Amino acid sequence: MPTASTAYRGRLAPSPTGAQHVGNARTYLIAWLRARSQGGRIVLRIEDIDSPRVKAGADRQACDDLRWLGLDWDEGPVVQTQRLADYEEALRRLQEQERVYPCTCTRADVERAASAPHDDRPGASLYPGTCAGRRVADADALPAPYCWRFRLSQDEFEFRDGFLGAVSVDLRAAGGDFVVWKSAGTPAYQLAVVVDDAAQGVSEVVRGDDLVPSTPRQLLLYDALGLVPPRFVHVPLVVGPDGRRLAKRHGDTRLWSLRQAGVTPEALLGLLAWSCGWIDKRREVCAAELLPLFQLESIPAVPFVLTPDLLREIGYLP
Repeated sequence: MPTASTAYRGRLAPSPTGAQHVGNARTYLIAWLRARSQGGRIVLRIEDIDSPRVKAGADRQACDDLRWLGLDWDEGPVVQTQRLADYEEALRRLQEQERVYPCTCTRADVERAASAPHDDRPGASLYPGTCAGRRVADADALPAPYCWRFRLSQDEFEFRDGFLGAVSVDLRAAGGDFVVWKSAGTPAYQLAVVVDDAAQGVSEVVRGDDLVPSTPRQLLLYDALGLVPPRFVHVPLVVGPDGRRLAKRHGDTRLWSLRQAGVTPEALLGLLAWSCGWIDKRREVCAAELLPLFQLESIPAVPFVLTPDLLREIGYLP
């Protein structure tokens, strides 16, 4: 097994905007095993900058869920709302380079422009560039509120993913010029996560493949800020029987609820390990037992369908 001298640094980054569920647990398990199998260190980060949606106590519950699963960390928790000064400094650097511009468009403005009948181009940008002609200095004459958008200079972006291989993203179809600073005066996820991963020395990011469209945006920010980007590994999500991402419509799959119902972490980990191809039949295992079995390439390249029968098999009857 590689030693820590390889300087691998991964992270677990729960968002306290809601409870952690079985889908989160699968991705956390993959990320944890990936780091530990490399002899690396893990940073725990609480991504709480989306303050209107943050649920009281959800951060503590997320930590409890991770401990219940047997997933530990070496540093943290690092809390994003305690790092606002670093995000402000990054915004200033982008402003100095004219890589961002002030935008007064509301969400309703953007939605109206995107649905305009004359704009029927395939992949037409969600944001039409209404304010893209502005310079940073123009902000002084603008009424509040306004956000700051990153100015894209290309339509397509390609990167190499550690699980998916070569990936190409249409930046216009993914939203076009994107927000890095909200009109409420807080950083957007795209900027905060780049600043955090760079500051914390994260060398590889393991996360769900629903975030693939965010990766080009973050890589562009790394470049604009003169930062070294991590490697990205996007793994398939857990979905319900209808093929849609796991959510409330599929019933209560919160880890807290499983715990309250008496499901053991070993039972859930066995199900998740089986779904990733590391064991050939569902059985109880602990996280440490999976280390010698972990192989990233064994994970099926399709979403894992979580059915009520599988939940009942591990003792959960919601």
